[in-house]
Parts: sequence; structure tokens; C-alpha cells
Amino acid sequence: MKYFVTGVAGQLGHDVMNELNKRGYVGVGTDLAPEYAGIQDDSYVTTAEYVSLDITNNDEVQKIIEMVDPDVIVHCAAWTAVDAAEDEDKQAKVRAINVDGTQNIANAAKKIDAKMVYLSTDYVFDGQGMKPWKPDCKDYKPLNVYGQTKLDGELAVANTLDKYFIVRIAWVFGVNGANFIKTMLKLAENHDELTVVSDQIGTPTYTYDLARLLVDMTETDKYGYYHATNEGGYISWADFAKEIFKQSGKDVKVTPVTTDEYGVSKAARPFNSRLDKSKLVENGFDPLPTWQDALTRYLKIIND
Repeated sequence: MKYFVTGVAGQLGHDVMNELNKRGYVGVGTDLAPEYAGIQDDSYVTTAEYVSLDITNNDEVQKIIEMVDPDVIVHCAAWTAVDAAEDEDKQAKVRAINVDGTQNIANAAKKIDAKMVYLSTDYVFDGQGMKPWKPDCKDYKPLNVYGQTKLDGELAVANTLDKYFIVRIAWVFGVNGANFIKTMLKLAENHDELTVVSDQIGTPTYTYDLARLLVDMTETDKYGYYHATNEGGYISWADFAKEIFKQSGKDVKVTPVTTDEYGVSKAARPFNSRLDKSKLVENGFDPLPTWQDALTRYLKIIND
């Protein structure tokens, strides 16, 4: 099969391309930069084709995707700066990328009859209560601009296509970009104590593991909504930080605080980011390894 992957300069798009390479599939990657701007590993740069593309330019999207003519489009590109999305002068751009850009991709997928994978987020829910969110739950109440645009992106895909996988993820980390783990390790260089939020609960997602699952999905016709994070149980950001320092051998004290006590953030965050992943097993997909195991493997890679 032939794949077209957007957002390859980001954490997930990069790992999807490497997963395709390992399986011997043809992968064409795209992002906004004139040339591939991510890290160079696993022979990504020498084996993959790259095309510069602004997904908000509908004419270009249709032209390039028709030219590539992929069997599958994996749409990883998105505006993910949650707090910056709240700025009035940026909201039109956020919507152009997360909603209009996604609609452009979905229209192109429909025209060539390609499967489409759309990456979404726990932020489409209001994050209240303690019950894990089911993938087919339609009780949407996004708390911020980012969440609303990702929800609107979901609807653009679902209302346009029949052959789609909408996969919600949370607390993402990978080698190719910034994330919570890298931030904690950076802060640990100059701090022996850190305050970390303890009342937001969820599960991390390692893009290396997620990429495997996404490609597994595209080899089937088991379309629909899914939730995909690593196994290992639900935790708080403070719990995650403690495990990061424990596995890294860093002597840093983590002081748990509430979201209100922590302050700072422009965008409201969901307290309950528990995602029910049982639909994966029900449809024959292998769940991701535990987040503790994923963290161990990830730390080994970034510390080598």
C-alpha cells in the first residue's frame, strides 16, 4: 500500500513514516517546511519521499494528493499549542489548520477513495467526572479553542468519509519534538524540587507504539472511532513526573498541586482524560504496552 502522511516534522508523523519504512510500505511525507525539518533517524530521510504542503491551501491539497494517489492518508498535522490557541489573533489560523485543513484532506481522500486516519484528542470532552470516556460517546463539550477545533475536525472527517479511523490520544511523547518528559528533564538540570499538577488524570501515549497501531488499523476495514493510549493505568501529571525522575535517576522532589494552585494556563484543561480503550481489543487490535515500559524505552533512546 501507498501512504500519504501529514505533519511528518512532528512527533507522531515522524514515527508513522518510520513504521511504514520498516514494513516495506511506500510513504510520502508532508509538512509546511520546504524540506524535511525533523530529526534524522532510522534512515527516514534517505528512504522517504517528502513534499512541502500547506494543508490550508485547498487547491494544493487536491492537486498533490491526486498526484500521489495514496491508498491511505494518515493526517497527523495540527495546531497543538493549546494555550496559544486562546489568543484572539491566532484563532482564525488554528481553525484554518485544524478544521479547514482537515476538511481539505478529507475531500481529497473521498475523491481518490483513500482510507483516512485522523488523530484527535481527549480535549473534545469536558473532562468532568471519573468515568473513562468511550470512543463512541457523543457527549462533546470542549473546554478550549483547541479542543473545539479538533472536534470540528473529527466531524469534518466523519461527515465526509465512510472509510475513516478517528483515533483520540492524550499526553503524547516521542523523539521528534517537545513534550512533558523532555520538559521535566530540562527543568531537573536546575531544580531539585518541582510543583506538578495532580488533579488532571489520564494516560501517556508513546508515538512509537501508537504508530504501530495506526498502521495495523489501516491494514483492515474496521473503521470508526477509537481511543489509543498506552496501558499501565491512569495517573496524574505529578505521578508521571515522579516516574520520569525515578527511571532517570534524578533526585528531584515532586510537589503535587491542584490546577487552581498551579495557575498560569490560558486554556482550561480537562480533569478527567481517562480514555476507554476496550474497543481496540474488541476489534482485534493489540493494545499498546504499558506507559511505564514505554517510558523506559523512550529514555534509553533520548539518552543514548
